[in-house]
Amino acid sequence: MIRYRHITTQTLFRMPVLQETLPCACLAVAIFVSGCSASRSGVTHSYRPICVAKSISSQNLSATPNADPSETLNALECHSSDSDRPRQLHSDNIVPVAFEDQQATEVLTVAPDEEAVQAAQLSVASESYRWSLAELEATALQQNPAILQASASAQKAVGYRNQVGLKPNPMIGYQGQQLGDAGTDQHLAFVEQDIVMGDKLRKNQSVLSQEIQSQLWEVETQRRRVLTDVRQRFYEALAAQRRQELAIEFEAVASKGVGFAEARLRAKEGTRPEVLQAEIQLKEVQLQRRNADAEFRGFWRQLMAVSGMPDVPPGTLDGQLSVATADRDWDAIQDQILSSSPELQGARSRFARARAHLDRQQAQAIPNLSLAFGAGQDNGTGSGMINTQIGLPLPIHNRNQGNITAAHAEFCRASQDVRRTEKAIQSRLAGARRDFEVSAATVLQYEQEILPRAQETLDLAESAYEAGEFDFLQVLIVRRTYFDSNIAYVAAQVDLARAAAMVDGSVLAGGLESTRETEFDSALRDQSLTGQ
Repeated sequence: MIRYRHITTQTLFRMPVLQETLPCACLAVAIFVSGCSASRSGVTHSYRPICVAKSISSQNLSATPNADPSETLNALECHSSDSDRPRQLHSDNIVPVAFEDQQATEVLTVAPDEEAVQAAQLSVASESYRWSLAELEATALQQNPAILQASASAQKAVGYRNQVGLKPNPMIGYQGQQLGDAGTDQHLAFVEQDIVMGDKLRKNQSVLSQEIQSQLWEVETQRRRVLTDVRQRFYEALAAQRRQELAIEFEAVASKGVGFAEARLRAKEGTRPEVLQAEIQLKEVQLQRRNADAEFRGFWRQLMAVSGMPDVPPGTLDGQLSVATADRDWDAIQDQILSSSPELQGARSRFARARAHLDRQQAQAIPNLSLAFGAGQDNGTGSGMINTQIGLPLPIHNRNQGNITAAHAEFCRASQDVRRTEKAIQSRLAGARRDFEVSAATVLQYEQEILPRAQETLDLAESAYEAGEFDFLQVLIVRRTYFDSNIAYVAAQVDLARAAAMVDGSVLAGGLESTRETEFDSALRDQSLTGQ
């Protein structure tokens, strides 16, 4: 009995190395081959439209209050991405997997489970590929949902900006009078148009243009948050990977120590307690190795979640924990961050928006002009007739006082938000500077003094112990000191790398937090037409 099943996979990676390793993912399940074209009926595609945000750099963003930010909003495209399309394997790629039942003579062929095939492919690909920081950053910028969320909010603001500047539609109609009185009836066709005065429509667009600008800065802010998170999670996972390596190395040292203790016991030079102490130390190291494995898996999942690939199994990271420990010009760094921070630029755009909104509300009291023109026929006189009508409301009771007061309060609030954002940046930078300086001093101390001495002490102690010139308890202490020093050195390195990533990312973090939604809609246009 032979059964066949189509096997489909998703194009999870575009990297050549992975494309080379994927075909050998399921050696016991399927071998993918290409051959002549066969029937493809019954295989369907389901394409999922996704939003892809192109890179928006701070150079593309204009902080000029009167700039047209829609020119910079080329960041959002909704389409079917090739990376989201399932790769179709045709019928000529179907491979039966046969096994022989021990209780039957017939050969059975089992169709492989599709999800199991994909999981095995993904596992082999992940384990055989070394992930670099640059690749993870690029992937995160393309797939992070918060960036796409912010881009969609900017696009939403563009739509509102276009809407609030539209003029009111004219109205056409027909009017008939004295229709029941034959010979005296009048028929009139008319057109009516409202003229928005006070330049309110242009001011509407000015308000929304600043809102678009602030949303574009929100996109750039989120990009830097994502980069900071990816870098910090990368260094945390890399440190966990290094702790795994140290545990493996020290496990070999501890295992060698057990062998020495047992050899000395057999030679009547050692004691049973020495062997037990050596074995205890080995068990402790093995426990730390298992803990390091669990830590690495946890940090890996966090890294892949912020990178937009939460289903990728643990693999290998390619990178160095080393970060320059030289003193930095922190005053220059603070000035640079304050001058280029998208977070602060976004606050300034919201301040400019509040100022434009206040100007817009002050113009609301200017009444709109209503014009009407009609032409028709008066059958009673046998002649044509023309009617005109002009009207406007008188701003006596409603001069938009309440909205002007609220807009002024929002203007004051936005000005304070700029100051608050600036102080918050300075505070976060101070914390990052503290962490950087403490970690840098610790790393230098370990590199220059502690680790060389720990290595030398371990070598001397092992040699003396083998020669029977050193007490076993002292050897255990030296081994433990060596291992603990290396673990502490890795901890200082990752703290330094985290602090450096925070500084390089304009002290912005939180790549998966929700972004700020646009605060305006098309209500300003409605107010322009009906808010009399």
